[in-house]
Amino acid sequence: MNLVDSSGWLEYFADGNNADYFSGAVQDTENLIVSTINLYEVFKHIFLQRDENSAFQAIAIMQQGKIVEVSSTIALNAVRNSIDLKLPMADSIIFSTAQAFNATLWTQDSDFENLSGVNFIRKKQ
Repeated sequence: MNLVDSSGWLEYFADGNNADYFSGAVQDTENLIVSTINLYEVFKHIFLQRDENSAFQAIAIMQQGKIVEVSSTIALNAVRNSIDLKLPMADSIIFSTAQAFNATLWTQDSDFENLSGVNFIRKKQ
């Protein structure tokens, strides 16, 4: 299973320098999970940068994967990860979601660098 972090989705949608790095995980929808936190972050970013229609188009692509809501188990594990790993709230929820599904987390967010179960690539300018 794979979970692409919001930074990866945004890179993919913008066809940025690291888009190819994320394309395999994004396009393998049979093995893709998407946190509702990712939906929020991506929708908000695209809405603000482009427009609402573009944001809905991105969400439609994301919804081809399995959408995972924040359960009480994920939320409580996220607290532990936030404290132990010094992760912000959204990042700890996304990381805990990946852990709950034994999924690889794909990201270019340096908050996740060197964490177990994470495929990290440094953002190219």
